[in-house]
Amino acid sequence: MTGQCAARPERVFEVLAQPERWAEWNAGVARIEVHGPFAAGTEAVMVLPNSTALPFTFAWVEPGKGFEDVTEVPDAGVVVRARHELAPIAGGTQITYRCEAHGPADAAAEVGAAVSSDFQEVIAALGARAERLGG
Repeated sequence: MTGQCAARPERVFEVLAQPERWAEWNAGVARIEVHGPFAAGTEAVMVLPNSTALPFTFAWVEPGKGFEDVTEVPDAGVVVRARHELAPIAGGTQITYRCEAHGPADAAAEVGAAVSSDFQEVIAALGARAERLGG
């Protein structure tokens, strides 16, 4: 899923680099508990609005470029990799979210669809947040 915003990639990354504040612009997140810096290898827990807690790990973080997180869904036997990439374009940033779900085919398809179902709204909200911060 892709979208665009008028903010520079560095500004969009600034918003992403504050996981504790994701709930302010991402309706699918009640809160994020981060156990370290916003860097590869750091573990965190995403708490969904229904109180489901999903532990995950930041697998890749590159300032101005984006990040990837890995979440195991043990009940389903699925591992989800969600990649959030930023690329400069004329007048702003292209934001791309990708989701890969690995595991039993039916479960992976169901989990992948659930994870990515709000990507368009989340990308729009992220872009709007970065634009409000300016630059």
